Amino acid sequence: MKAQPQDQWRLLDLQATDTHLAQIAHRRATLESAAQLAQAQSVARRLADELVAAQIIAEDLGAEQQRADGDVEQVRARARHDEHLLDSGEISDPKQLQNLQHELQSLARRQSELEDVELEIMERVEGAQAAVRHLQAASAEAQAQVAALTTVVDAEVAALESERHSTQADRGDICASIPADLLALYDKIRSDAGSIGAAKLYRGRCEGCRLELPPNEIQMIRQAAVDEVIRCEECRCILVRTAESGL
Repeated sequence: MKAQPQDQWRLLDLQATDTHLAQIAHRRATLESAAQLAQAQSVARRLADELVAAQIIAEDLGAEQQRADGDVEQVRARARHDEHLLDSGEISDPKQLQNLQHELQSLARRQSELEDVELEIMERVEGAQAAVRHLQAASAEAQAQVAALTTVVDAEVAALESERHSTQADRGDICASIPADLLALYDKIRSDAGSIGAAKLYRGRCEGCRLELPPNEIQMIRQAAVDEVIRCEECRCILVRTAESGL
């Protein structure tokens, strides 16, 4: 392929622009703040799940405490009723009175047992509620961190997108100044190679693969016409000759 030297030189500008675009994409994919945000989101989700579980436990214990309170109150009500009968004088039969006294004693023991259970449940309820409060505070802090990091990530991504759009516009301008056939060759080589489409020949070294060219290849390039499009035998990129090529 033939191309004027100035057109080949423009390939270096195009390659620099494409390298810059690749660097922007890499920076976007490896944002430290994005990794921090992902970690913070993971912590926030875990705390949210733990909070839900703790709230369920606290609610279940609250319901259990209500049942225990009801059991105690039921025994107390029965004891009050029996005490009223005992104190009213309505029962004169000694056997009935004795049975009533025995029942009051049984109710007192039962009440003591139920109150112990009630106290134990109350302590468990207090512990569960404390756990809920702790997780609520931790979850709120985690969500605040997620929000703060989201703001940072959004700002950094917006800056990178602005830089990408500007660089992409510069690329369009450069492409418009390069002959279509030369541009097509550059794009094909770059697509096949994955990164480098054109590189400077600098003091006998290809700046694409960073390898020194053998003397016989240097001699062939030295003898080639100035508009001849030269390819690196190693990495196949377009070798652009300049005053610094060492020819």
